This record gives sequence, structure tokens and C-alpha cells, in this order.
Amino acid sequence: MYQVTLCTCPTASVAQNIAEHLVSEKLAACVNILPNMISVYRWQGKVVNETEVQLMIKSTLALFDSINNRIKQLHPYDTPEVITLNIQQGDNQYLNWINESLK
Repeated sequence: MYQVTLCTCPTASVAQNIAEHLVSEKLAACVNILPNMISVYRWQGKVVNETEVQLMIKSTLALFDSINNRIKQLHPYDTPEVITLNIQQGDNQYLNWINESLK
């Protein structure tokens, strides 16, 4: 099963570092980096308003645990966002490309 994992990062450099590790280690076929996202959330009893960078990580269910562990090793947050959405459908050529990129 193919998945997109989302992870927010505090800066573009942190996002770039995580993305490069995931792709070079063949944990992800592709990582999109979306800059200047505003996140509003509750943390330690306070409402926080931060500018963050969103990662969209394309990979497979089989690699989720490795992706999650690698993000936790590289990420500066105590509790980084690591959530995954299953890809219900996709272009066969693109999905095959994901498979080939992860070999």
C-alpha cells in the first residue's frame, strides 16, 4: 500500500535535511517541501501560532516505521507530526515509479 506521510518542520533547512536523508536512504521516493505554512495548535496548555514547513513524503506502508524512526532521529521537536494518509488510487506509472525508487 502506498502512503503520503505528513511532517511539519520549524525551518526549511530542517525540512531539507530530513527530505534528503529519507530519499537518499530509499525510505521515500519523493518528498515535497511546502514553505511558509502557518500552524495554529495547542502545546503545553497554550495556543501557539507558528510558521512551519510541511513535508509530503511519498512511500509505502512497509517503510512507515523506518520513516517515523528516522524523522524522530533528525527532528528537533519533542513530538514531531508524523501522520500518514493511505493512497487509495493513483496513476499506475507513478505508483510503479515509487516502487522502483525504493529498491
